[in-house]
Amino acid sequence: MINDLFSPHDDPIVQAIGYQGRYPAQLDGSGRGFEISLPDGQLYYAPQFLSSRIADRCLDVLLANDRYAWRETDWINVPDLDQINWHLIDWQRRPITMYGKTYHPKRLLAWHGDVDYAYSGVNHRAATWNAPLDWLRGQIEQVCAVRFNSVLLNWYRSGQDQMGWHSDNEAELGQQAVIASLSLGAARRFVLRRTDDHAHKVEFLLPHGALLIMSGTTQQYWQHSVPKMAKVSDSRINLTFRYTHPR
Repeated sequence: MINDLFSPHDDPIVQAIGYQGRYPAQLDGSGRGFEISLPDGQLYYAPQFLSSRIADRCLDVLLANDRYAWRETDWINVPDLDQINWHLIDWQRRPITMYGKTYHPKRLLAWHGDVDYAYSGVNHRAATWNAPLDWLRGQIEQVCAVRFNSVLLNWYRSGQDQMGWHSDNEAELGQQAVIASLSLGAARRFVLRRTDDHAHKVEFLLPHGALLIMSGTTQQYWQHSVPKMAKVSDSRINLTFRYTHPR
């Protein structure tokens, strides 16, 4: 009976969790998240996977450094970003190559795990797991029963930082990759579109502590992006856990 409350895509309860799409969001058996079946794809969405207190603590740890307090800093205007000594995460800005063009994104990223990874034309040497990342990995693995061996962290310092359309379809991720995306900080739009029909879209407004898992053949038939949101001034960190096959 309770699942029926979440079936219609235009139900106000479904809209309240930040999901917009034509496909029903069915409450899962635990009551913690929603399962959404796409044509050629599968999503799992838990808008409050982490409590606000725990999510805040995660930001404390991931942005810990020797110069600035993350809560009090306008990160988009920090002049010496490349000289900061980060305590746990080695945040870096690197050029990326997509569709034959090289870009210099404003967002920062880091790669941790057991294997190196080539991402958007850049070879990332894996930093080791640390205790906070390993704890988060364990929490997410309990939901999807997948063992992750790597995590890509993206730091969007404000709504001006964005991620263009792409699929996580590198050969190292396999044909049916499970990508578990954890959001911390400012709520940001996350949009999916069919690769063969760009007008066919599904959208989320991912809040602080939300978990979105893409699985099945989602990466083969769907692209995703994080658009700019000019009115957003706060930071968002996104952690995408995955299993990366060694080369």
